[in-house]
Amino acid sequence: MLEARADRDLIGAQAVGLVAPHPAGGPADVEVRAFHPGVGVQEDPVTGSLAAGLGQWLTSAGRLPDRFTIRQGTVLGRRGLIRIARDGEQVWVGGDTVLGVQGTVALD
Repeated sequence: MLEARADRDLIGAQAVGLVAPHPAGGPADVEVRAFHPGVGVQEDPVTGSLAAGLGQWLTSAGRLPDRFTIRQGTVLGRRGLIRIARDGEQVWVGGDTVLGVQGTVALD
């Protein structure tokens, strides 16, 4: 899965996500990749919305337990580690963050 490349001509403006399991004892439970060429992002290093959707789907389908970890950004040289916790119908997405840009915006 780490060798996958997005074909912009083929997927156009569609967002495409990939998920694959890591072996037992690996760095996370699953590896995730997200391609968003339609909005100018070839590959997203960490995607909270995709993680939330996968948390809902994979836990409700019984594929993963109510608490699991996602690794994302590996191909980009990033070390994204996302923690998923399902509590009833709610799915919580968490992890450490790195502040990349800070500023203010004045709206008139």
